[in-house]
Amino acid sequence: MSSATKNLSSKWTRRNKLLDVDVNNFDRLRIGLASSEQIRQWSRGEVKKPETINYRTLKPEKDGLFCEKIFGPTKDWECYCGKYKRVRFKGIVCERCGVEVTRAKVRRDRMGHIELAASVSHIWYFKGVPSRLGYLLDIAPKDLEKVLYFASSIITSVNDEDREADLATLKDELTADLDGLDAEKAEEIAEIAEERDRLVAIARGELEPDEGEEFLDEVPAEDRVKKLEKEAERDIKDIEEEYADRRALYQEAFDTFVKLSPKSLIN
Repeated sequence: MSSATKNLSSKWTRRNKLLDVDVNNFDRLRIGLASSEQIRQWSRGEVKKPETINYRTLKPEKDGLFCEKIFGPTKDWECYCGKYKRVRFKGIVCERCGVEVTRAKVRRDRMGHIELAASVSHIWYFKGVPSRLGYLLDIAPKDLEKVLYFASSIITSVNDEDREADLATLKDELTADLDGLDAEKAEEIAEIAEERDRLVAIARGELEPDEGEEFLDEVPAEDRVKKLEKEAERDIKDIEEEYADRRALYQEAFDTFVKLSPKSLIN
């Protein structure tokens, strides 16, 4: 046996000793949510496929839910590919299949993990009364439901120092953006007013219409003028409402950023 193989064997032996805990000898038991980092420390590997057993070989699929590389061999003292068999290879990790040569019973306690793109929860743990997840996370069940169903995002941490350092710059940018919105609004209103005045002048016979423009002669001039003024007034009102909503959105985003705190919800 080479020195590299011996070192690898001793490494896995030490790790197994650390994990060898008497489950019947304890003073107290604590139940809680494990962090992502803690789960990755417990895990022996990432499950990347939903498959379990290969229907041809009747062996666990690699990187699947029964993967031997992650959870351990299905046969005592035998790796997945069969290169190492018998107890004399105990603790060796096969360089072909990556399976550790050990007892099959390790599959009972070894854990894997799945990297999720978003948070998920079993319905029992957040819909039950009382909500277990709500108590553990100190979050109202309604807020928790919004996060789980992607209606809102939740703030997990805030760097107050960085926020304070950037606050003045962001406030200046907000002021510049609001001034830009006001300028755009004034420009659009001016264009509408200019077009209104031109059409009114044409209706009263003060200007000649452009080529392609048609006005019904049977409609009295003053009635036509009133209609044009009402249409322009309506368009200006719509623009003012649109820009008021945009200003409010900018201001709301800034105020939300200033008041951000852990467990805040963002719609």
